[in-house]
Amino acid sequence: MFGQSRDETIDILSIVPTQGPGGIIAPSCTAAISLAVDEINSGTGILGREIRLTTIDGGREPHEVAAEISALVATGMVGAITGWHTSAVRRAVAEAVDSRVPYLYATDHEGLGDERPGVLLVGEHPDHQTVPAAAWMTRELGIRRWAIIGNDYIWPRRTAHALRRSLSDPYDIIVEQYVPLGTTDFEDFLDNPALLLADAVLILMVGADTARFNRQFAATGLPAVMPRLSPAVDENVLLSAGPAANTNLYVASSFFLDDTPEGRARHTRYRHHQGRFAPALTTFSNSTYEAIHLLNTLATTVGTLDVPTITAELADGLPLDGPTTRRGFRGNQAVGPAQLAMADGVDFDILCRLPDR
Repeated sequence: MFGQSRDETIDILSIVPTQGPGGIIAPSCTAAISLAVDEINSGTGILGREIRLTTIDGGREPHEVAAEISALVATGMVGAITGWHTSAVRRAVAEAVDSRVPYLYATDHEGLGDERPGVLLVGEHPDHQTVPAAAWMTRELGIRRWAIIGNDYIWPRRTAHALRRSLSDPYDIIVEQYVPLGTTDFEDFLDNPALLLADAVLILMVGADTARFNRQFAATGLPAVMPRLSPAVDENVLLSAGPAANTNLYVASSFFLDDTPEGRARHTRYRHHQGRFAPALTTFSNSTYEAIHLLNTLATTVGTLDVPTITAELADGLPLDGPTTRRGFRGNQAVGPAQLAMADGVDFDILCRLPDR
């Protein structure tokens, strides 16, 4: 269908961590992105051009990832960037790219207002996901006092700030601790006597760190009396922790694959594309799948991948039609429903839809 000329292709960089605590997510994300690319290429590609995908390891230090992305973008052959990675990596990459190509960030973010033009946030702002999920737990479970454990970078700290701002009494955050990515021992947090004054724990960590924490938390016996909430858990994290560690764990996300005709059809296409031994199509990998389709829908609607043109079109909001949970953009933020689920072994039981913005 497509020729071999470079003019007939568009290079997309996908940043996913292949090392570090986020590394357990990478196989699912890479497989889901591959499905989305093949679906788009089976038609007319993006703006009539065939997608060529390059995967970049986003598990390295942010400045290392940014340096590699900057060098690739400087060739003039990169059309867009996407992927699942930390906000620390996103901030470094966005500065290095300097608005030369659109950059669809496919996971939750911290809701800062100083993103560079062209950085499009596909995941959720904490005010529209973590905060309403915590409010639901207050209404339904009587949760008032919180303990927070997070990795030590911008997204956990800003999300904790959003929760504190939403509480009637900011002192209802009893314990707040941040640990490096890759932490394996959470004894300091779990042995803190103040933890017993909290009603619930908010977990703001990445991948394997969350799984390790949940195993250690379960060993204390606390899950029976103290629920946990996280906006950053997928089926890979549940599987890594083990069913016994997921008791009383609540998860907020925009990317659960419901047991609906569309969800079942997507699972079927994924299995047909990747084979029976493929990594699971998870909450996180579904976000990367949707980001690629959202990029295609955006390009088709606007007619270009030129960042100034896209920014102007998005300024007043832009509804989009596409095979995703994202309904369009309000400014640089994709909009669509977020849901709250409870872990059920190594899967999710969706409880409710969180209030729309």
